[in-house]
Amino acid sequence: MKAFVEAAACGSFSAAARRLGKSQSTVSIAIANLETDIGCALFDRSGRQPQLNDAGRQVLVQVEAILTASQQLDALAERLAARIEPLLSVVMTDIYSVVFHGEVMARFAEHFPHTELRCGPAEDADVVDMIQKGQVHMGILAAQPQYPADVATARLPDKAGFRLYVHRDHPLAALPHPRQSDLDNERQLMIRTYAPGRQRSKGQAWSAPDYLTLMEFAERGFGWAELPTAMVQRFGQHLVELPVAGYPRAVEIDVAWSRRTPLGPAGQWLLEQLQIRREPA
Repeated sequence: MKAFVEAAACGSFSAAARRLGKSQSTVSIAIANLETDIGCALFDRSGRQPQLNDAGRQVLVQVEAILTASQQLDALAERLAARIEPLLSVVMTDIYSVVFHGEVMARFAEHFPHTELRCGPAEDADVVDMIQKGQVHMGILAAQPQYPADVATARLPDKAGFRLYVHRDHPLAALPHPRQSDLDNERQLMIRTYAPGRQRSKGQAWSAPDYLTLMEFAERGFGWAELPTAMVQRFGQHLVELPVAGYPRAVEIDVAWSRRTPLGPAGQWLLEQLQIRREPA
């Protein structure tokens, strides 16, 4: 089943084999055995690369659910055996770290005094890429339209508000009702991750992999930016909001982790705590 999920995610048996650390023949045989058990082909093999057929897409949903349940059982076994991980690494978007719950960290320290908690910033595609590469155990990020098959996610109760901001002395700040054409004529400050993502800009643009850097650019008058409202309220000293249609807008926040590497007791505890609604500290 793992070979099947990886092949579906990678679009190739050889790539799935590399990710699993197996030979291509091992992966091919495993998928063939699954197809025999199911009773039909799951991939269209007529092209250069295998493509999921209709049956494969239906089976994928069920197989992912089975693997998730298996992962939860593994996590429970870890917890019952008290095999607590010595290190838990978490990356998180700036839009969440602004409202990150201090009491959760305090309770984590009490429950897992011998587990190192390593935190760092990352956004969007970088979070997913670091999870897939095994560089971090967990990531908190703005909700993405879709995730790779080997990345599990859960929706958090928090939402982040976004507005458009510019330095108070910037020419756009003098316009009572800026239009999109006005924005297109000025420099846009935008998020662009190191990993390939969906970012697109119009005209001239400066980019950074995090919102704190974008806010600093905006504070210096280098252009306009879409920024988290809570961040600007807390740290932005010279920024004003641009009254543009469609804003403010709310962004959902997800927590993500690898399906291939079950979270240990500390990771499971933190995952559960993150999903509890609280007022920001």
